[in-house]
Amino acid sequence: MIPRKAQVRLVEALQEFPAVAILGPRQVGKTTLAKAALTRVFPEVVYLDLENPRDMLKLEDPLLFFEQFENACIVLDEVQRRPDLFPVLRSVIDMNRKPGRFVLLGSASPELLSTASESLAGRIAFLELTTFCIHELPAPDDIGLLLRGGFPDSLLAAQDAASFRWRDAFATTYIQRDLPLLGLPLNPRESYRLLRMVAHLNGQVLSYSSLANSLGVTSPTAKRYIDFLEGAFIVERLEPVAGNLGKKLVRSPKLYMRDTGLLTYFLGIHTREAMFGHPHVGAIWEALVHHHLRSVLPVEVERCFYRTSGGAELDGVLQWPSGKRVGIEMKWGASPRISRGNHEALETLGAEKLYVVIPGSERFAVREQVEVIGLLPFIRLVESWVEEAGA
Repeated sequence: MIPRKAQVRLVEALQEFPAVAILGPRQVGKTTLAKAALTRVFPEVVYLDLENPRDMLKLEDPLLFFEQFENACIVLDEVQRRPDLFPVLRSVIDMNRKPGRFVLLGSASPELLSTASESLAGRIAFLELTTFCIHELPAPDDIGLLLRGGFPDSLLAAQDAASFRWRDAFATTYIQRDLPLLGLPLNPRESYRLLRMVAHLNGQVLSYSSLANSLGVTSPTAKRYIDFLEGAFIVERLEPVAGNLGKKLVRSPKLYMRDTGLLTYFLGIHTREAMFGHPHVGAIWEALVHHHLRSVLPVEVERCFYRTSGGAELDGVLQWPSGKRVGIEMKWGASPRISRGNHEALETLGAEKLYVVIPGSERFAVREQVEVIGLLPFIRLVESWVEEAGA
């Protein structure tokens, strides 16, 4: 097992909250993470899989079951199957608010998050487990991550062909079973078509009307589909810089698929050779860098992008509560060019520096305010900023 960075945050949350929810898509490693962390912290752990009929029978009287194991840490896997348990959990926790009583594992849906947040407000901490990032790997390989994504079985497959076959099986199961269970009101053929369209929109400014026209639905319906996919950890909307900067700013969000392995799958990319020559490879690289930033940054750091109608733009902007602001460009290639629009954006935003993130591990200055940096050293640099801010 490859240790996950999230394990430290999980142990901290278990020491503070009666309940901790670990959310993320299927096959991302939530159960593995929970079992690895809990066995080191609690003398007794009770694990229930709510997709297992035998375990479901144990919860015919959930209050009785929870009281029977009052001194244990109880893990409820696939908790989205039993939203009716949340009021019971609130009652049990209020009788004994000992930290680490419950660990809830599940795929997110708007209904699950809403129910859990309302029923267990002040009693639960939410932890998202993302797919693997480069700084978690014993042998960092940004090209492998780019093609295969970060799902463990895909990333660690013996060959690229085996990785693609795993993603094909995963996508088929997700489309046919999981998305309907989470509440997406589409049949499998429509879901596949939607995800293919989303893959081709990766890295672009999102137009709900254009997406709606392609799908043959209304703009509000297209927006609901994107809302759902975001809640299911499939896509992310990156918002533009807010505020009055005296420029004609783009106000719509950019759309990214969160796992590049699923992105390359829905784009039909099977091999590294095909990826290198693909017209979307630059946008795939953007998605990978944004995935890493999302994984390491705390919620108080605002991550956005900057673009004006006049051509000034930055792929990413990080804004810290302290006022620290840096610009980010994601460039596919070892010899990136910085445009006039990048320099204009940097000046307008008053950012202290521009980091140009490229594949590999090199790091060198282009000029005083501009530094080219590989993905791994950049993520380690961002982690050092997070540590400094928390000190």
